[in-house]
Amino acid sequence: MREIITVQIGGAGNAIGDAFWNVITHEHGIDFKSGRFCGTSQLQLERVSVFFNATASQKFYARAICVDTEQGQLQKLFGKSDIYRPENFVSGTESAGNSYARGFHTDGAAILEDVLNNIRREAESVDSLQGFQLIHSIGGGTGSGLTALIMASLVDEYPDNLISNYVVIPSEKMSHVVVEPYNAALSIPSLVNFSHLTFCLDNEALYHICSQNLRISTSTNEHINHIVALTMSGITTCLRFPGQLNAGLRKIYVNMVPFPPLHFLIPGFAPLISPKQQQYNKGTVSELVQQIFSSNNLLCAVDLRQGKLLTAAGIFRGRMSPREVDQLMTNVRNKNINHFVEWIPNNIKTAICDIPPRGLKMSATFIGNTTAIQKMLKRILDSATAMYRRKAHMHWYTGEGMEEEELTDAFEQLKELIDTYSRSAADEMDEAQAETHVSCAFCPKVAGEK
Repeated sequence: MREIITVQIGGAGNAIGDAFWNVITHEHGIDFKSGRFCGTSQLQLERVSVFFNATASQKFYARAICVDTEQGQLQKLFGKSDIYRPENFVSGTESAGNSYARGFHTDGAAILEDVLNNIRREAESVDSLQGFQLIHSIGGGTGSGLTALIMASLVDEYPDNLISNYVVIPSEKMSHVVVEPYNAALSIPSLVNFSHLTFCLDNEALYHICSQNLRISTSTNEHINHIVALTMSGITTCLRFPGQLNAGLRKIYVNMVPFPPLHFLIPGFAPLISPKQQQYNKGTVSELVQQIFSSNNLLCAVDLRQGKLLTAAGIFRGRMSPREVDQLMTNVRNKNINHFVEWIPNNIKTAICDIPPRGLKMSATFIGNTTAIQKMLKRILDSATAMYRRKAHMHWYTGEGMEEEELTDAFEQLKELIDTYSRSAADEMDEAQAETHVSCAFCPKVAGEK
């Protein structure tokens, strides 16, 4: 079985990770509190080992490493459920203080070896490791700095395995920490160089979904984390259950990423409607397709109409016709052909799993690789450079052993990423891009499958 190791880093990473395990334990028929199987179908156990380990007494625990530089968030998880293995909790003695420099150079570096030892133990216990799933925020110190250290080490030790990141992106409208732009900018180089799939999650978009789509008057972190967990469940569905058209982690990577740097993906989910609206919902596949291409259902605050889609994928769950799904997705591309790049043919993919999520008859998860993400990247760059011009708050970083060149180099790499996305929106590629395209993921010789 193709197993995945999950690493939850920092306060946000562990809170979202906890919500994710809560959702998928129910889907696999595992009691979240005890870790015992209480399901009704053998399909729930067929691929359960992708994310869970089983003991000799048929008790399941999450293949997750829970990491933080302070103990506060981890203490909330410890003892909450038996699916967490006690020795997989790794914490330091002091918070990274919302500083990338502390997460990377001091407090994070102090616990790095303990984290890697736990990962090695889990990696040695599996038959065929597929890759790693990292959950973190890049606005805080631990989620940005320590994650960069962990990713660099994973690439060195496990060069043949994929790394996918679920990343909470800071937003000016929802910011709680003044130095978030610095932390986010410093995180970009590690995400560009070490991650294979980076799923961008934006607090601004998540709060909008809660207030506008779900009609929740006072949104809490629990509401937001549950939306993210549902979407993560959708993205990993075809890894965890058999279906009509299966898509593994590597297949998603091959089909979604035309050039290595362009792996920053926008996830979405449908249906995301209030209980009152459900009575007016037809519950058709056509509605799901319409909703997943709507900006209101995206977990990142971008407008697909302001850029071009390099690639897109829809992962559908429930009883439905593959032919109908393919036809509807193709119709979306044909009707909006100006919003898709011309130089990647057949750049919209589908996958179907018969098993619906808990409480729904059917659902759809969207993954988009769009040049519209430039807006989000520029937002990070502009906010960070505005502070750096006056050297504001830089003493919190240089005082921890960080050189200013690290930040200026991060700015350059961020500018280069924005330029690469901008050039990829052109109808014709330059010669260097064309040479890369000869061996890219969408060429028939490599992809070759639907």
